[in-house]
Amino acid sequence: MMGYDTHPSFSPDGKYIAWISQERDGYESDKHRLFVADLSTGERQYMTEAFDYNVDAFQWLPDSRSFYFIACKEAVTHIWEINMDKEIRQITSGQYNYVGMHAVNGNMVALRQSMERPTELFAVNPQTGEATEISFENKAIEDQLTVGKSVPRWVKTTDGKQMLVWVVYPPNFDPNKKYPALLYCQGGPQSTVSQYWSFRWNFQIMAANDYIIVAPNRRGLPGFGQEWLEQISGDYGGQNMKDYFAAIDDVAKEPYVDENRLGAVGASYGGFSVFWMAGNHQKRFKAFVAHAGIFNMEQQYLETEEMWFANWDMGGPYWDKSNPVAQRTFANSPHRFVDKWDTPILVTHGELDYRILASQGMSAFNAAKLRGIPAELLIYPDENHWIARPQNGILFQRVFFRWLDKWLKD
Repeated sequence: MMGYDTHPSFSPDGKYIAWISQERDGYESDKHRLFVADLSTGERQYMTEAFDYNVDAFQWLPDSRSFYFIACKEAVTHIWEINMDKEIRQITSGQYNYVGMHAVNGNMVALRQSMERPTELFAVNPQTGEATEISFENKAIEDQLTVGKSVPRWVKTTDGKQMLVWVVYPPNFDPNKKYPALLYCQGGPQSTVSQYWSFRWNFQIMAANDYIIVAPNRRGLPGFGQEWLEQISGDYGGQNMKDYFAAIDDVAKEPYVDENRLGAVGASYGGFSVFWMAGNHQKRFKAFVAHAGIFNMEQQYLETEEMWFANWDMGGPYWDKSNPVAQRTFANSPHRFVDKWDTPILVTHGELDYRILASQGMSAFNAAKLRGIPAELLIYPDENHWIARPQNGILFQRVFFRWLDKWLKD
C-alpha cells in the first residue's frame, strides 16, 4: 500500500486493526478510505469503497463489528455509522459541522461548529442523532451579537453541473438595500468550504462589515465525490476559475447586490486564485485581497517545501516541454497576466512561510506598483503560511476591511 496510512486503531476484542488509508503515493488529497485487517489472517477490507467521500475520523464500537465515523458530504460534516457488512447510516444532520466525537457506554459527545457559531460540545444520541448542547463557552459573547444567515445556493456551472455556493448575509439584512459583495476563494486547493468557523477567514466578521459573502465549493473540493475533487489537479486556472465566475455572476444578479462593488479575497490557493483573476476577471471586481498566494508558478515549483505536492498538482516540472499537463499549468501562472492587471490589490504574507515563500507576495506587490495600480503590502515577520497569533489576526482584520471599505464603499 504505497499511499499514506494513518490513525491505526485496534478493535476492542483485539482481533482487528482499522486505519485510514490513501491509495496513491504523493497525492495529498487522495480519498481517505477506511480499512480493516483481520490480525489472524491478514485479510483486508476496504470498508468505504461504495462511499464517495472522505473518512476524517473513526471510532470502534464495543461489538468490534462496527464504527462511528465523521465525513463531509455536500459541504456539511456529520457523524455516520458503518458495520462489517459495509452498511452505512447517517446519524446526525443539519447545517453545521461535527469536527470531533467520542462515544462510550452508548453515549456520545461531539464538537460542533457552523458559519454562525464557534465550536461547542454537544451530547449526541447515536440512535436518533438528536443533539443537546452541553458547553456554553462562547454564550456570553454570542448573546451580545446579531449574526448573519448562511444560505446554500445551487449554481449552474459553465459545463452544466450544479455547484453548492454558500451565501452569507449581513446581520439585519435588508433586501431593499444594495450591498457590496465579496467572492471568497478557498485554499487547499482541495479543502471544502463547509460550515466551518475561523478567527481569520470569518464570514460573520465579513458580513458584519456590511458585505454579502459568496463562498463557492468550486471544482477541486472534497465532499462532492472524487470526480469533482480531482478535476483541479493539472488544471490550475481552468474550470475552477470558471466556477468562481459562475458563482459571483449568479449572486450579483440579485437586486440587493451592487454589481459595481464586487471584491475577491482568498489565501494560499485562494491567494493564487486572486492573483490569477486579477489578470482575467473582465473588470468584474473593484478590489482584491490575496494572502500567501502563488504568483509565479515556476518560482513556486522550485521553492516550496512540498515538492511532492507540486509534482502531483502541477503535473511535473516546467522544463518538461513534452508534458502537456505541466505546460498547461505553468502557462496559467498569474505572473503571465500582469499586463492585464487594472484593479487595486492588498497582498499579505508571512516571512516564515515555507509552503509559499513571502517572495511570491512581494513579487505580486511589486508587479502591481510597477503597473501603476494601487497596492498595499502587509508582511508578518513572525507568521508562517497561516496567521496564527491573535494580535496578528486583529491587525489582519483591520487592514483587510480598511482596504475593502476604501474601494467598495462610498
